[in-house]
Amino acid sequence: MLLPSGETVPALGMGTWMMAEDPGRRSAEIAALRTGLDLGLTLVDTAEMYGSGASETLVGEAVAGRRDEVFLVSKVLPSNASAAATVRACEASLRRLGTDRLDLYLLHWRGGVPLAETLEGFAALRDAGKIRHWGVSNFDLDDMRELTALPGHCQTNQILYNLTRRGPEHDLLPWHASTGIPVMAYSPVEQGRLLDSPALASVAARHDATPAQVALAWVLRLPHVNAIPKAGSPDHVRENARALELRLSPEDLADLDRAFPPPAGPSPLAVL
Repeated sequence: MLLPSGETVPALGMGTWMMAEDPGRRSAEIAALRTGLDLGLTLVDTAEMYGSGASETLVGEAVAGRRDEVFLVSKVLPSNASAAATVRACEASLRRLGTDRLDLYLLHWRGGVPLAETLEGFAALRDAGKIRHWGVSNFDLDDMRELTALPGHCQTNQILYNLTRRGPEHDLLPWHASTGIPVMAYSPVEQGRLLDSPALASVAARHDATPAQVALAWVLRLPHVNAIPKAGSPDHVRENARALELRLSPEDLADLDRAFPPPAGPSPLAVL
């Protein structure tokens, strides 16, 4: 996926929401992240909110010694999004991650702080070399229009998008495609709730694939969208990675459209 900066990032990355919450799974989660790096899933997404920083600490351990391979993404809470607090929050994230820089720093969702103040913090961090790029998350169309009227260069908008959450296709995704600002899809398999779908199973059987791979391939069918599924074990990461090899046919897409109809009109952006 191409960023407005001209940099290319992996179409498939790794999310870490709800990681680091069970100490008994820590070694498996670290192994999963390291397996993903081995497979080229080098975009790793985390946030200060995830486990109140514990996810960042886990990611830092997983990428230790391999930092230069990773496109590292984290997020600032809207409650920390004033100009000065954004800088402090980022510095705390960097300490937990054990790195001197983030490749991409996102505003986690729209809060009460004026966007111009948050962008001032992002600019200070970029000038100091503590972040390379910035973007947003959970921004709907009106938010994006307001944001892009301000100075600066937003690199992505991370949103909830999957077969059961197709609302962005009506207006938000076309706007992103027209502006060249790509979308990062979180929860691309709806936290696993999609996987019992008979339609997904039918399409998967045609390709000797799994329903999860079909759901991921469907999100990745759009060139300006990438995906960051969470996978808590090496086997799960390997399954996700094979979605990159899957090409859905027009028949597959038509069957999925019948099972999961596209939006008939505008709807507010869904958030998890």
